[in-house]
Amino acid sequence: MAPDTFEQLLGRAASARGIEPGFWDIWGHYHVTPPETKQAILRAMGHPAGGPEELERALAAQTKCEWERLLPPAVVTGESEFAELPLNIPAERLGERARFAVRREDGTTADFELGLQDLMQTACIEMDGRTWVRKQARLPIRLPLGYHEITAQAGPARATARYIVTPERAWTAPHLGRGGRAAGIAVSLYGVRSGRNWGCGDFRDLADVVDWAADELDAGFIGLNPLHAIYNRRPFNTSPYLPNSIFYQNFIYLDIEGMEDFAGCRRAQALRRSPEAAAEIEALRGSEFVEYERVAALKLRFLKLLFVRFLRQRRGDPARANEFEAFVAREGDLLERFALYCALDEDQHRRNPEIWVWSQWPKPYQDPLSPETREFRRQRWRSVMFYQYIQWQIELQLRRAQRHARDRRRSIGLYHDLALATDRFGSDLWAHRPFYVEGCRVGAPPDDFSPQGQDWAFPPPNSERHREDGYRLFAESIRRNCRHGGALRIDHVMRLFRLYWIPEGSDAAHGAYVHERWEDYVRVLALESVRNHVVVVGEDLGTVEPEIRESLARFGVLSYGLFYFEKRKDGRFKRPGEYPAQSLVSSTTHDLPTLAGFWKGVDLDARRAAGVLDDSGWRGQSETRMREKQKMLDALFETGLMPPHLPRHAAAYSELNGELHNAVVGFLAGTPSQLLAINQEDLTKELNQQNLPGTTWQYPNWGRKMRFTLEQLRNDPEARGYTAMFRRWIGETGRGNAAGG
Repeated sequence: MAPDTFEQLLGRAASARGIEPGFWDIWGHYHVTPPETKQAILRAMGHPAGGPEELERALAAQTKCEWERLLPPAVVTGESEFAELPLNIPAERLGERARFAVRREDGTTADFELGLQDLMQTACIEMDGRTWVRKQARLPIRLPLGYHEITAQAGPARATARYIVTPERAWTAPHLGRGGRAAGIAVSLYGVRSGRNWGCGDFRDLADVVDWAADELDAGFIGLNPLHAIYNRRPFNTSPYLPNSIFYQNFIYLDIEGMEDFAGCRRAQALRRSPEAAAEIEALRGSEFVEYERVAALKLRFLKLLFVRFLRQRRGDPARANEFEAFVAREGDLLERFALYCALDEDQHRRNPEIWVWSQWPKPYQDPLSPETREFRRQRWRSVMFYQYIQWQIELQLRRAQRHARDRRRSIGLYHDLALATDRFGSDLWAHRPFYVEGCRVGAPPDDFSPQGQDWAFPPPNSERHREDGYRLFAESIRRNCRHGGALRIDHVMRLFRLYWIPEGSDAAHGAYVHERWEDYVRVLALESVRNHVVVVGEDLGTVEPEIRESLARFGVLSYGLFYFEKRKDGRFKRPGEYPAQSLVSSTTHDLPTLAGFWKGVDLDARRAAGVLDDSGWRGQSETRMREKQKMLDALFETGLMPPHLPRHAAAYSELNGELHNAVVGFLAGTPSQLLAINQEDLTKELNQQNLPGTTWQYPNWGRKMRFTLEQLRNDPEARGYTAMFRRWIGETGRGNAAGG
């Protein structure tokens, strides 16, 4: 038999590491992954790929490592009468017995012994002159849902696997509206305007939004932007979808005056009454856009005063001190590293204002485990504790907001959002670097939305490292973002199945898809969903293979349907009855035009003004927009939602008038989709979207405030008209909050 060619070896290596040989684009064209792309991605993964000999050695080493390991690092499975896991055994030891020690999540243990010869064989291999056999061990024990450990010993070999037992479906909310459907309002919390906040929406505003949605809309949930910690620096570091950390939240959402320490801190109260602070708060409250840096600086100034007060009062209030210490203990290493990073970041920037990211820090501080970093931690313990204190306060206020929603008997309450990305210069990369792959970025191939493709400029996950760790970090990312909520949106849910990798030095048109151990991830997601009683929504927009949607549906993950994109094969808009029941339907997203902006072409004008669309492109897309508006209008008339006496030609409507607005909301409310979310901008007919993809300083991304204040939403006649219209549709379509009864 002739030896494998370089191309064959490269294909085998790429396949073993999940690199797909090609993909179909949105236009139905197949793109073959070129050899140089496979080589670049393999090298980034730490797999040598320079030539045939190197590839052969690397493949042999990978096979050897896999088979010489007694147990896999993690086994993720559904509930069963028996715990089953694979064992790799040298054939000469098959006459021996293996011992198993099971440690359940609750700490209880069980021990078993099985004869290796009696176990079912599933595979074998000849390697280095020895025969290795894979056996399936079936332990006579039923393990409950949760994270367990099984240790096996066969001869001198010993290994431990994290054994994760998961449900077959994610959580389903039992108390939705009539017919199992609910409706909610989606807001960008930072942009909430009120007569009392300090320039951006906060957790007190969130409670008021809950009250407004309950009283005026009878809505079951409040959808939120990701609340992740970010750098709060305009224009590059304000995206909630490119966070500093996905595990912790942004302190600008804290209601300073609502903190317990504020009530007893004379210095903070005196500062609040000072003309300087009062003028700054008034200016920030009245600013057109959210002034992130100024809001953050102001709140940090107060938070440091409150922290000093907390330190001084700890001995006199042991119960509260114990509560803080218990929080820190529960959070463990995740909070420790995040707070340490924040303290280092503040210290380094104070010493040198030109230092902005951790890659500019002195080399020893770039390693969270270095002796120098540990010494910094020892000396600056108060600074580290300060950032732990901030997250504790966020935890208290966010928990209070969800409890308030549940007290108001909202069926879901808060609906959170988990970002796909993490800033490559953020704390997650600093603290957990082995879990990310250097030398590649994540993006998307060219499509009709982005003809040149998209480069999202953050590193892909190291899936093998996640598996070696028993998916602990992944589970924590889900757990920390779905606590204090009743629903969780997974941004770009295709990440659990595959991601588009762009090698360093290449553009977005020259990448490849790399697939994941999707069932492990989806099962862990389902487990956290059930444990936290959280409905999961998978944002599945874009180029998605049918098998992915089918798999998500099987595990009870709701799909994500947008009015603009839900079309038949002939390009016409689907009718309400054609929407899937197991889905969330919405009017738009932060990256797309609002309904009013879509109808007037405001987004096209903004893209041209920002330089991401030239005059020719603007004309072409304007013509396409008119055709899309006509299709939309046709669907609204055909479903009887537009009064028959009105004009049927899109050119007759220069804007989203009252009839169109009412018809679109009614159209979406009438779908069988389990959840309906109307963006706040679409409720109040705002023209401008929150984010204009492909821009930074050219557009005020992530800074737009609501058109109406919270007070106006209750009292302004125009605002109340929009509210009444939405409430009417909620009632007529049976989406009223069932938990209120």
